[in-house]
Order: sequence, then C-alpha cells, then structure tokens
Amino acid sequence: MIDVNGYRANVGIILRNQSGELLWAKRIGQDAWQFPQGGISENESPEEAMYRELQEEIGLCIDDVAIVARTRGWLRYRLPKRLVRHYSNPVCIGQKQIWFMLNLVGDENKVRFDLTENPEFDFWRWIDYWSPLKEVVAFKRNVYKRALKEFESYVLPR
Repeated sequence: MIDVNGYRANVGIILRNQSGELLWAKRIGQDAWQFPQGGISENESPEEAMYRELQEEIGLCIDDVAIVARTRGWLRYRLPKRLVRHYSNPVCIGQKQIWFMLNLVGDENKVRFDLTENPEFDFWRWIDYWSPLKEVVAFKRNVYKRALKEFESYVLPR
C-alpha cells in the first residue's frame, strides 16, 4: 500500500535475544545488513504484517517471540533517487514503517530463510544494540536511530 505522498506502508522487526543482542540479517547475495522488514498488505494490521514477515523472512512464529513495544507512529525514509521505481503506479518514493521490538522466547535454531520462494536473507548474527547504526545503509540510518532510541528504555539498563 502506497499512500498519497508516495510512501509504502511497512513494518520493521527488531528481535532481541536473552543477552540483549539484536538479530542482524544479511541480504541475499549482497554485503548489506539490516533488520527484517516488509510491506503491509491491504486490510492487514501492522501487527498481522509483522507476524507474517517474521515467518516469511526468518522462519519464526508467534510462539517464538513476545512483543516488547512498537513505535508510537510511522517512521519514514526516502529512497535514493536511483532506487525510486518511476514505472510503478503510484510511484513509491520511500517507506513509512511501524517498528516492533520483540524478545526471542523460542529457540534461535528455528531461524531460517527457506520458507519462501524468494528469500531476502542468507546469513544472520547477533549484534550489540547500537551496532546497526554503523552498518546499515545510509538512507535507513535515521529511521533505525529513531526506532532504537524509542525502544531504548524498554531494553537497556539505566
């Protein structure tokens, strides 16, 4: 779903293990790392989209995670001009995302990428809380920073 301003509705997933590390996934065939994310379908709530994307992208189901928090509102980023698909109608200029912080309560050995015909990732690892800001592609960095900052009080000791 692309809104009137050209932003595609999307969810982002930050998955935390019991040690406080975050799941960091490598895009298939690329040297690009990110959190799992995906589009919200028509008539689908952000939470429903999050659970669907969780299953499709990393093989986990509702029983494997517990929702800790979600962003209060949409976080937006614009795509670089070279990535804008001008042939699509309507044209998508970026993403607007609701982010979810999840705790892994199931077994990390359930993480898998082969549940879809076109997997998005081919490798994953656990990383420290703020490390994504150093590694994510530049045009997503501000959204990642805002999401991590919003969730900070839920997961980091004071």
